[in-house]
This record gives sequence, structure tokens and C-alpha cells, in this order.
Amino acid sequence: MTIERTIALDVMGGDFGPAVVIPGASISLLRNPELKFSLFGDEAAILRELNGHPELAARSNIYHTDSAIAMDDKPSQALRRGKGSSMWKSITAVKDGDADVVISAGNTGALMAMTKLVLRPVAGIDRPAIAAIWPTVRSECIVLDVGANIGANAKQLCDYALMGAAMARALFHIERPSVALLNVGVEEIKGAIEVKETHSRLRHARDLPMRYHGFIEGDQIGQGLVNVVVVEGFAGNIALKTAEGTARQISRYLKDAMQRSFCSKVGAFLAQGGFSILKTKMDPRRANGGTFLGLNGIAIKSHGGTDALGFASAIDIGYDMAESKLVKRFSEDLNNFYRQITDQLNS
Repeated sequence: MTIERTIALDVMGGDFGPAVVIPGASISLLRNPELKFSLFGDEAAILRELNGHPELAARSNIYHTDSAIAMDDKPSQALRRGKGSSMWKSITAVKDGDADVVISAGNTGALMAMTKLVLRPVAGIDRPAIAAIWPTVRSECIVLDVGANIGANAKQLCDYALMGAAMARALFHIERPSVALLNVGVEEIKGAIEVKETHSRLRHARDLPMRYHGFIEGDQIGQGLVNVVVVEGFAGNIALKTAEGTARQISRYLKDAMQRSFCSKVGAFLAQGGFSILKTKMDPRRANGGTFLGLNGIAIKSHGGTDALGFASAIDIGYDMAESKLVKRFSEDLNNFYRQITDQLNS
């Protein structure tokens, strides 16, 4: 039996607002026809875009808001002035049980502050994390935290490992995903104290809902050695931005090389099938959507400058998580893990 899932969309968020959110929702609806949408934002602006998407209009309810959070608003400003905004009301829809997922391309800091206040962290979680989908030579992996927090202690890194494993089960359909800690080396003597303590806890825990791999280095993320890579937010954000920049750099190198001479242009024409595959694999829109993990509800942050295809990918991720009952399963994993830690300390 197919279960309908309702996605709450902050239609006014991002660089382009309804011009991207509405077409993106229409694309995702084609892939997932059981979806319904709650659209929060300026009703007139939403209706103008919906006129071109009758199938989406039939599966959507519009909730008018008079305000929206600006991309340059500080989180504190957003919390003070944003309670009637499209972002706030779309988050509240998840809290009230009227939607399964909230998705916004708006201000990241404001979205994190609002989701923490409205949805609240899962019991036992100190800091929610942002998880990103990372393309690798094998398939895809999950990396977290990629910028929600600066620094993390051993308990928080263990939380990230459990959250990442729960997300991997939801998206990759792997019962016991492999999880690694990002470190400056694979030897046990290397790394910050917090990382080494996390390694010790995960290595000695029993009956984990994951396969703990140990340490990996930055150049191994793209090799696809594991399903989940755990790192604190400062280093994680730098790693993510560096990888994105490197992908754009390689793309520019290839484009320049293929245009350098007549022979290279002919070669590019003959190899256009291969280049098309490469372009698809390196397309960031395929993995658009950072998931806020550790909350009593599912919240997805889309890149503010993405297009409709990218926004559709964020909706697809949210749908998969809702189907997997991510929050419930993670809460159970968390309680089981820390019960083991307590038993070990008391024994």
C-alpha cells in the first residue's frame, strides 16, 4: 500500500524563490507521484508559477505568508522577526504533524536556528549536524558535519556516526553501513584527543547498527571506502568547499583543453558521450540537499543558488528519509549505544 507523504516547502527561500521551488517540486512529483505539497509563501507569486504546473497544483495546498527570511539575515534577527515567515511556518507544519519533511533553500543559519527551536533536538543530542551526499568512484557516501557546528567532542562525534548510519540506511538501503572517522592519518596514535577517544568508543561498542571502519584520510573520501564519514563541522565544511572547488577547476581544465586546437575539438566531439557521463557524475545538482540530523523531524537545506533539478533532488532525499522513519530508528540506535557505554563504565 502506497503511503502519501507531505512535503512542506519554504517557497520564498533561496536566490530564486518560486521560480525554482515550484518547477523543482513538479519534477519530484513526476518521480514520486504519491507526494503532496504544502507551499508556504506569497500566494500571488506561488500561483503565477503553479499556472504552468497543473499536476502539481492538484497535489498542493497554499499557505500565504506576508514575510520571508532574507539570505543575509542573522540567525538572531530571523528568530526575533521571523515567526510569521514562510520558513517558520513550513517548519511548524512538521512539528504539528501536518507535513513529513520541510525543505528550504533559504538562509542556512536562520534555518538551523529555527529548526532547533521549533523541532527541538532528539533527547540526548547536544548538537544537530548537517549531512551532505558526497559522490565517490564507487557510488555515494554521507559526510557529516559539514558546517552546522565548529568543533565537536567525543560524544558529539559518536552522535554523528549514529546519525550518519541512520541516514545511510534510509538512502542507500544498507542495513549496517560502514562508518569511518576523518583524521590526519590512519594510525591510532594520530589525531586530536577527541577523535582518538571517539575511535576507542566506537571500536569497543557491541551490536552497533553499523560497521566501524576506523580512520580514513581526506583523499580517501572520494574512493568510496565507506558509506559514512564523520568529521567536526569546521574541517567538514572546508573539505566540502574544497571538493566543490576542485570539481569546478577540473571541469574548466577539460573545457579549455578541448578547445585548444582543431584536433582537440575533433577529439572532444568524438568523446562527447564519455564527457556527458563525466558531467553527469560531477553534477552537484544530483546530490543537492544538506540534511539537518538530530532533530525531532526531517529538515533539508537546499543550496540557495540551485536550479529546479537540484531542488527536486533535495525533495527526493526528504521523501526517502520520511519513508525510512529516520528519526524513530535513530532515536532507538542512540539509546542502545549509550546504554552500552554506561554499562562498560559501570562494569
